[in-house]
Amino acid sequence: MTPTLVPHHPARDWAEIQERMLVPLYEAVYDRLDVGAGSRLLALDCGSGLALLMAAARGARVAGVERDHARAELARERLPEGVTVTEEPPADLPHDVITAFHATDGILPELRALTRTAQSGTAVVLADWGPPERCATESVLRVAARLADRGPAPGADLDALVAGAGLRPAGSGRVACPFGYADGASAVRGLLSTGAFDEAVRATEPSQVEKEIEEALAPYVRPDGTVWMPNVFRYVVARVA
Repeated sequence: MTPTLVPHHPARDWAEIQERMLVPLYEAVYDRLDVGAGSRLLALDCGSGLALLMAAARGARVAGVERDHARAELARERLPEGVTVTEEPPADLPHDVITAFHATDGILPELRALTRTAQSGTAVVLADWGPPERCATESVLRVAARLADRGPAPGADLDALVAGAGLRPAGSGRVACPFGYADGASAVRGLLSTGAFDEAVRATEPSQVEKEIEEALAPYVRPDGTVWMPNVFRYVVARVA
């Protein structure tokens, strides 16, 4: 593989390459909560809207929050008319399911604010990477930490978030979400679109980050040139008391 050396468009790369990698997670959560007609779902960090589209296809009424303006615009383009995607959490929006498929520890204040106005029994789903030893992509993400001259970024403590938001634990699960790409260039673009390498890009040079990502991907390149990285994601389900 060689560095792509072409302009990147992170929001569109996320929408066209990376976002679909989490479809198994979205489906598992929606099946578990029986999301469908009559459900009112609010998605935090909804990206370019794929998870919302999937919930809407089941008959749910959906709305999203996405602080990245470019991703929010793409979500508005692809979602049905009438679906609201805002760049700040709504002050008061009826919902019985809240999802945060890209949970971080920094989401706690937002969770607290939302759950204070939510009805008792509202389901809250938080998700993040599973155990590092079951995530092949972990070895690639270490490139970001090294180039940014910092230690590996810890994953979100989902159970601590549930407790900190005053929610009642109601179960958890793990879902296989392999990352598969048509070729090395697509893999680089997809991974860069996640935002995990932004700090490394600022600390070095884009071409250096691309080069080192490609080197880290080498063990996962198959004979036909495709890239395949097995991963496991964990989610927790909680309820508003």
